[in-house]
Amino acid sequence: MTKNDEAWEKLFERYQILEEVNKNGCFKIEASQINQERESRLMAKFDHIVNLPKIFKDNKLSILPLSRSQYIIGNFHTHLPVKYHLEIQTIPWQFPREIETIDYTNLYSESSALLCAFNIGIIDDLVRSKTKFTVSGRMSTGIFDFSIKNSINKQLYSINVTNSQSEIDAGFETGDRLILIEAKNYRVEDFLIRQLYYPYRLWSNKISKKVVPVLMTYSNDIFSFFIYEFADISDYNSITLVEQKNYEIASEEIQTSEVDSLLNQIKIIPESQKNTFPQADKFDRIIDLISLLLENDLTPNDITDNYQFDKRQTGYYTSAGKYLGLIEKQEKFFILTDEAKYIWRQPHKLKYLKLIETILTHEVFNQAFKLSLETGGILSKEQITKLMSESNLNINNTTIDRRASTVKGWIYWIWSQID
Repeated sequence: MTKNDEAWEKLFERYQILEEVNKNGCFKIEASQINQERESRLMAKFDHIVNLPKIFKDNKLSILPLSRSQYIIGNFHTHLPVKYHLEIQTIPWQFPREIETIDYTNLYSESSALLCAFNIGIIDDLVRSKTKFTVSGRMSTGIFDFSIKNSINKQLYSINVTNSQSEIDAGFETGDRLILIEAKNYRVEDFLIRQLYYPYRLWSNKISKKVVPVLMTYSNDIFSFFIYEFADISDYNSITLVEQKNYEIASEEIQTSEVDSLLNQIKIIPESQKNTFPQADKFDRIIDLISLLLENDLTPNDITDNYQFDKRQTGYYTSAGKYLGLIEKQEKFFILTDEAKYIWRQPHKLKYLKLIETILTHEVFNQAFKLSLETGGILSKEQITKLMSESNLNINNTTIDRRASTVKGWIYWIWSQID
């Protein structure tokens, strides 16, 4: 259990929170009460469903701030799933030659990605209008009421917010709109609606212009924007996706001939008994994790508490990074190897070719990719399982199927990088 898990277990027992929720539909808890176990700032902000403490997940509970000193716990539908539509074409974007202070190959924080997108004109193109960067940072929400859906019985529950604190990553103003952006420097599966809704309510009450809530993710060198609207200003769950747009700063495409050349010169490395065969299907999540580690060394709890990984996934994806020679552990921290730092300093094309090479130095991945090229399509999981069974990997029958999914996922990632 994480520190949050343990602290909330104690608070639930001390204040009989489950009993109160079942009886009254909610439980209001003071920040001072939460602070008895752990700082409320760390205990009450869960950007993704996977970050919720175990006792919340088990009982379909979530938590929202009512003010700077009080929170409410209930069966509230607080998060929204995010789907990246694969049919949407990514827009190539030229980087202006006159800008020298932004290194677009090194955008590993939310603020640097946002600043880049604004200064090179992506934000203007997104909203089809000239914008000015006008607001960011923490501010008081003011006073407002809203309704939220009960995640069990689907009934609406009324909530009053009085000067809670909200944070805006960036607000861009046009002649008739204010675009509020919540930014993540990794790919997401869902997000906390509150991060858009509270700023939306704040600014809708303060200005006459239309307020447009937007989620931006920067992952695998692609800016993805999800433009939303709230159909009913007083309904937290009336959020609706209006449009998704993707941008990528123009880079050279990887050609099949270049990967062929790479395959011809790769030297297969023996499988290490020290690093277990990976079980981490989504290679882009490994890239996101390495990008996060470029900013800070992180403990397992740091990764689990703050990003879209549960405890098991933290173990799987850090182990995958170790298997590739890109992540290592020093004392309680995960850090990047010199090889990873070298790769991430390269321009986009060279970086991704080097990552492809790093995967294909492992025999099973190499063979699976070569066979995929020969057949003109990615191998089935059954074909990959057979290949792995013949490769003396010391993987038992109960886990080989899951690890075959990893091989397939990584081969698909390589496939998707090639023009």
